[in-house]
Amino acid sequence: MMPPRDRSLPTVKITLDEVRRIGHLAHLRLDDRELDSLRVELDRILEYIDKLKQLNTEGVEPAVAITSGQPSSLRPDEPRPTLPTDEALVNAPESAAGHFKVPKIIT
Repeated sequence: MMPPRDRSLPTVKITLDEVRRIGHLAHLRLDDRELDSLRVELDRILEYIDKLKQLNTEGVEPAVAITSGQPSSLRPDEPRPTLPTDEALVNAPESAAGHFKVPKIIT
């Protein structure tokens, strides 16, 4: 169990450099105001995770899914007829020979 922290001194869990790195990896262009705002938000998330780590979970079974033991609200997975090609392509920006045309992304 973690010792209680002194609430009079704010603890920074993530630095602006780390936020810049995350932004770079996510291909985000963030100005200084956005960087600081995001750092504060990420700090709050990390603080919340620290609080969760303090919970006594002894005897609590891990959840496989949040709906474990609940009846499924999904329809049964049964084969059914496919959508006709002309109907599938009706709203496509471009199509040719019964297929969607998309921009080339790999050179």
